[in-house]
Amino acid sequence: MFSKLDEVENRYEQVQMMLQKPDIASDQKQYRNLMRELSNLEKIVTVYRDFRTKTNTIDSNKKLLGTETDSEMKDLLKEEIKEIEAVMPALELELKLLLIPKDPNDDKNIILEIRAGAGGDEASLFAEEMFRGYSYYASKQGWKVELLSFSEGNVGGAKEIIASITGDSVYSKLKYESGVHRVQRVPKTEAQGRIHTSTITVAIIPEVEETEVKINMNDVRMETMRASGAGGQSVNKTESAVRVVHIPSGIEVRCQEGKAQSANRERALQILYAKLKQLEEDKARKEASDVRLEQIGTGDRSERIRTYNFPQSRITDHRIGLTTHAIDAIMKGEFENLIDPLMTHYQSEALKQQSQS
Repeated sequence: MFSKLDEVENRYEQVQMMLQKPDIASDQKQYRNLMRELSNLEKIVTVYRDFRTKTNTIDSNKKLLGTETDSEMKDLLKEEIKEIEAVMPALELELKLLLIPKDPNDDKNIILEIRAGAGGDEASLFAEEMFRGYSYYASKQGWKVELLSFSEGNVGGAKEIIASITGDSVYSKLKYESGVHRVQRVPKTEAQGRIHTSTITVAIIPEVEETEVKINMNDVRMETMRASGAGGQSVNKTESAVRVVHIPSGIEVRCQEGKAQSANRERALQILYAKLKQLEEDKARKEASDVRLEQIGTGDRSERIRTYNFPQSRITDHRIGLTTHAIDAIMKGEFENLIDPLMTHYQSEALKQQSQS
């Protein structure tokens, strides 16, 4: 572990020197990438240097104990050693977690897609409620939510919602939300008081830069149309909505919430790039999967990940067996009650794999 930490520290110092070079400072893209790398390295280096300082203090205090004759000074040295040794295991664990290979998408903004599944109108209502919950959570994190497309349900709610969420490390937290979410509750229209089961699908797609995906624009068909749904006085008066179809893959993207057609076209293409990139990554993961992965499940968004039982005020995350009765708080944006345990679980799993390799 410590040889890896030394390598990280050397790279940190190297990047610091590179950033001082005029040719790099004038190259905005390279400068931005190096600043991002420096920020990530600094998190590890700061903890490592603290760990090393404390280790050196323990060693020097133990040496002093062998030569010190004053009993009061010996007691002070022993007390300091005891205090430092108490925090060392936590520091070592933090270093191990920081050395886990980082998901390259963790720092990225995301495209959020929510679609009503089985359950008809109730699924549409739940889809909109989930979007509202994610929006509350995003606001608490200091992120920005931009609605890109909204397809209204038959009795309210939403058949489909597409939005972008931008901010600090959005994907690292919301990536665990991809999958099928099941809701169990009594619909308002249910006269007999029977519990109905509905589902929605959530997709968390990391945004990508245009250069990350090669695309032949001859394979792209663009159409304009009038926006539909709640959108103010301009709705249905101008053809501001845009539909983009990537013919080889069949991927279709609609964007209608912006007032300008050009803005909707740009955002639709950004979503298309992100979807094509994810398609490439999904294909690579599928080709690399082994028998064990097939047995335990791929964890993709076709699998049910969570159940929301409103009559019992209970949410169960099926991936880690987590159950909480804080359903009202979570639907008001307190998703950290679900996300934080998931992050801890997957970090623990990564640590196990790291120790076995």
